[in-house]
Amino acid sequence: MKIIMIGSGGSGKSTLARQVGSILGLPVYHLDAYYYKSGWVPTPKEEWDEFLRRLIAKNEWIVDGNYGRTVQLRMDAADVIIFFDLPRWLTTYRVIKRRIQYHGRTRPDLNEGCPERLDWAFLKWVWNYRKTSRSGILEKMQAYKGEKTMIVINKTSQVKGLLKQLELGGKDYLLNKDKGQ
Repeated sequence: MKIIMIGSGGSGKSTLARQVGSILGLPVYHLDAYYYKSGWVPTPKEEWDEFLRRLIAKNEWIVDGNYGRTVQLRMDAADVIIFFDLPRWLTTYRVIKRRIQYHGRTRPDLNEGCPERLDWAFLKWVWNYRKTSRSGILEKMQAYKGEKTMIVINKTSQVKGLLKQLELGGKDYLLNKDKGQ
């Protein structure tokens, strides 16, 4: 099974990826941990594309992260697309909270040598995510209606429900879920 999780920073992608990975026994790949080398140095485009091609060729995975230029590649390969469509006040609050929580330290979903940081450009991206990115993602998802399992999370309570369903039904729950929901 191949699952992607996309959405704004602070939406809970990495946390849910770890939880689902634990329940289903799937390897989890946090894209930020692979894209940024120590010191927040980005991976060159060609190297990144090759990494993603190798990653999505694997039999099973959960991948969390956006990286809009390559999201279509991951959507094509995925069996399940989970899109976090949460209010901007919540995601902005969470990235500020995360910055305080991990001050001077590296989060579990980042590469060593990339201590938590918060700058105006990132805050602006999180605040405007629904306005700038949402429609494009939903449009891309429409192309897979009836073909892939799609879950849109617009309330945090849906996360608990999803986890409960996965604990009860495992991978079968996702494979047998109505496509395009």
